[in-house]
Amino acid sequence: MSGNSGSTMRTTRRRVAGLGSARSGTGHFWLQRLTALANVPLVLAFLFIVIYAAGGTREEVTAILGQPIVAIVVLLALLSIVVHMRIGMQVIIEDYVQGEGAKVLALMANTFFTIAVGCAAAFAILKISFGG
Repeated sequence: MSGNSGSTMRTTRRRVAGLGSARSGTGHFWLQRLTALANVPLVLAFLFIVIYAAGGTREEVTAILGQPIVAIVVLLALLSIVVHMRIGMQVIIEDYVQGEGAKVLALMANTFFTIAVGCAAAFAILKISFGG
């Protein structure tokens, strides 16, 4: 191999598959698009539920979220939104955070934050839907 400074460290297979050093390639791209598509009906349904429940008493809102279909729609919206948020922030971090140490820490914080938000929201929804 010559001392060409324009050479790449990726194997030919990796270049053809579109996979970079992170070995993820188009998987994140398609997951981001899939969650964006799923978010359209899920967020609309979620907004409808919120508007319907707005102004209701605690008991009325609990009764609405206690319905299995409503709880499932809200949980699916939550899951799709959190996954979409995590991937979007990951792309921003990878593109704009300088330095490998800072990038790794930011990616870890992004993952932990989305897991914490998702778990806390899921716990609240499940607790309300099961009458807690």
